[in-house]
Amino acid sequence: MSVIKVEQLTKDYGHSRGVFDVSFEVKKGEVFGFLGPNGAGKTTTIRHIMGFSRPGKGKTTVKGLDSWDRHDEIQRDVGYLPGEIALPEHLTGLQFIKMMAELRGVTDMSYTDQLIERFELEASGSLKRMSLGMKRKLAIVTAFMHDPAILVLDEPTSGLDPVMQDTFVQFVKEEKARGKTILLSSHIFTEIDSTCDRIAIIKDGRLVSTVVADELKHSDRKEWKIEFSTNEDFERFHEEVEYAGNLVISSVKPTRNQVSVVVYDEEINVLVETLANYELNFFSEIKFTLEDYFMEFYDRNKEVKGGGVHANH
Repeated sequence: MSVIKVEQLTKDYGHSRGVFDVSFEVKKGEVFGFLGPNGAGKTTTIRHIMGFSRPGKGKTTVKGLDSWDRHDEIQRDVGYLPGEIALPEHLTGLQFIKMMAELRGVTDMSYTDQLIERFELEASGSLKRMSLGMKRKLAIVTAFMHDPAILVLDEPTSGLDPVMQDTFVQFVKEEKARGKTILLSSHIFTEIDSTCDRIAIIKDGRLVSTVVADELKHSDRKEWKIEFSTNEDFERFHEEVEYAGNLVISSVKPTRNQVSVVVYDEEINVLVETLANYELNFFSEIKFTLEDYFMEFYDRNKEVKGGGVHANH
């Protein structure tokens, strides 16, 4: 069942800014990663999901409710963590927590107290003097204090130190284990890679790929780095591969007698048999990462055309 659904969402702000024909859905109990650099369209999409903006075309729904028409219900039920935090500076942290508890109808503060302790929030001081990191912790506590079943997180660890980033990632994993449905928008590969079931990549306001995280990690396409003992072997291998045409050389470092070769699992024996005729210093797999996959779409020389979801690896 789809909890969050984005259907052909378009919002054109002019000068190629906005989002264009974006479609994806987040299923019940999954963590869906929304990956792209700042300015790619992540926040614009999320603001439509939360009902803060009206679509130019298409629509967004949460639990089947239209985001624009039913935004009050959606905002009440969803744990939303905005990318940019604007807090009333005349309040203290504790006053803000109390205000949010009243707005959300939270009377038992035991879960809120657990969150305050876990994220090491110093809530007694005034918001005006709080550091960015402490404001982010306050936003986390108030977003989750009513223990919502749906979490929409826009660059959630921005402003947090590395230790607290790890704490947050662990928290997301635990929320997933509890059956929460989570949309996590980020430009941090490790954050997306360690938490998400599926990942959508957005570029210039358009979705360019949606990929299942496990398929990416266990792809049958492997890359191997090989260093030959002599320049003669390096040259001979290069010529043999070009002549045979059954292996693909992806990069070459002549000064080090190194090549990188792309091989699919069913062809690995061909590579091993070929290398048996050469003296090697080493032969090792280059792990294919989410960052590698992402950069295939963000290669400066490539043009990505069209909208919607494209095929994945």
